Amino acid sequence: MLRDSEINVRTATKIHVRRLMQNSLFVVLLAALVALLAFFANEYRFEHDLTQNARNTLSQQTREFLGKLKGPIHVTVFATSQDARGDIRKMAQEFLTPYQRAKPDLSFGFVDPREDPKQAQAASVRANGELVLEYNRKTEHLLDYSEPAFVNALMRLARSSERLVMALTGHGERRLDGIANHDLGEFGKQLADKGFKTAGLNLALAQEVPANAALLIIASPQVDLQPAEVEKIRQYLEKGGNLLWLIDPEPLHGLQPIAEMLGLILGPGVVVDPDAQQLNVSPAMAIAASYDGRHPITADFHLNSVFPFARQIEANESGDWHVTKLIEVAPRGWVETGKLDNKITFNKTRDVPGPVNIAVALERSVEDRTQRVVVVGNGNFLSNTFLGNGGNTDLGVNIINWLASDENLITLQPRPTIDSDLQLGRGAQYFLTYGFMVFLPLTFASIGLMIWWRRRKA
Repeated sequence: MLRDSEINVRTATKIHVRRLMQNSLFVVLLAALVALLAFFANEYRFEHDLTQNARNTLSQQTREFLGKLKGPIHVTVFATSQDARGDIRKMAQEFLTPYQRAKPDLSFGFVDPREDPKQAQAASVRANGELVLEYNRKTEHLLDYSEPAFVNALMRLARSSERLVMALTGHGERRLDGIANHDLGEFGKQLADKGFKTAGLNLALAQEVPANAALLIIASPQVDLQPAEVEKIRQYLEKGGNLLWLIDPEPLHGLQPIAEMLGLILGPGVVVDPDAQQLNVSPAMAIAASYDGRHPITADFHLNSVFPFARQIEANESGDWHVTKLIEVAPRGWVETGKLDNKITFNKTRDVPGPVNIAVALERSVEDRTQRVVVVGNGNFLSNTFLGNGGNTDLGVNIINWLASDENLITLQPRPTIDSDLQLGRGAQYFLTYGFMVFLPLTFASIGLMIWWRRRKA
């Protein structure tokens, strides 16, 4: 018979072997799990942006825009390893990597301007950290590491040729370079950022609308045009010129022949939107949330736009013109034909009930090419005062892109970064400091000691 000591030794040996096998199996399974996780991490990617405005993730509109760009994009980062701002190369790499994931044929490289000054001089680089974008045999320089700036630079590169936007002047119109509240100066800057060239056109001096103009803007003239000027506009349209006409609730000042040519129906009155009162603004501030989703200008456009003192716009679909209604406002409002005062009420006998259409797009074929016209019953929405409201900027840029036959570049502007700094009170700071640096380490150490003590006793 075996002695008790031998039995204990054999039992202890079996237990030791069993624990060794268990530990070995655990190590093997852990290694297999790590290898499996590494494999899936390499094959599949999952990200979740926890920032308030998803500032570390490209917007859906930017990804769609990048998908429309055909051909490779190369970005050269002219930066030293270190700068007063930190590691600029690392900053540039982190900024460009999301774009590379969205567009795999986007590549980037680094050049140290101190080690290779000739290349930096040849590229006309003036600042450390400057990006030089190359696409479509053109280049753009960029210092602003932000999504809107990067997308705007790509838009400028994507345009196959220069687009000239001309605005009628000489009759008190809203100016594309004006700084007054009613002018369109800020909108003009937006167009310049996106690769358009803007200029004024006084038809009292010019013989005609230049043939190289991508489109003409007529923005609410305040005095009558001369018949000769109107004739020049008519000839421009007869030849297939594109037009953006902003019409406020006021006389057409000699442009009635142009309205008749386009088949426009312009009734009197101002759109009244009772829903605006819920936002503590004037009921004459029509808010648009309904758009024609089939038209390139408003497809996938879901931002609210603001149209102060708008007028109803309709058009007869007759002759060669194909008409699309773009924007409806005031579903519970009406067109007020009386005076706008503190007691505005709907009058069944004279007012037109909503919803009210305030913009139309017209198309027709002229000499084997497509002519495009957009008429909006409001000029305020693109003015310096109201351009920043809701989706006004995006809508205006989409209109210009479509009129310039660049509908492939129609996109919503990337959202601004609205994240704010995290401000912690003294109590929260103490909690985080002592909780994570003292309490949790001591807790884990105590648990470890308890487990070690129990195993030793066993």
